[in-house]
Amino acid sequence: MQNLYNSENIKKAWGSITENIKTSAKESLGLCELNQHKSWFDEDCLRHLDQRKRVKMQWLQDPNQSNTIYIYIYIYIYIYIYIYIKSRQCKTCS
Repeated sequence: MQNLYNSENIKKAWGSITENIKTSAKESLGLCELNQHKSWFDEDCLRHLDQRKRVKMQWLQDPNQSNTIYIYIYIYIYIYIYIYIKSRQCKTCS
């Protein structure tokens, strides 16, 4: 029981450390400009990809939880189709 308690404390402390590093890096270095090769790739696409990354990390952290893989697959397919449609719409507009 004591090891489990310590393990949870370590996970919380490590999460806090990584969040502090990310925050201080953003504050000191700022966000880099996106080097866009595709004119249709915008903030929505970036937000969707970030969401997919978060869901994947949840699944990797707890692969035994049954619904996380299904959520990841759903999000992956949804975002794939979203980006595909967005890229095709841009090609038809040009």
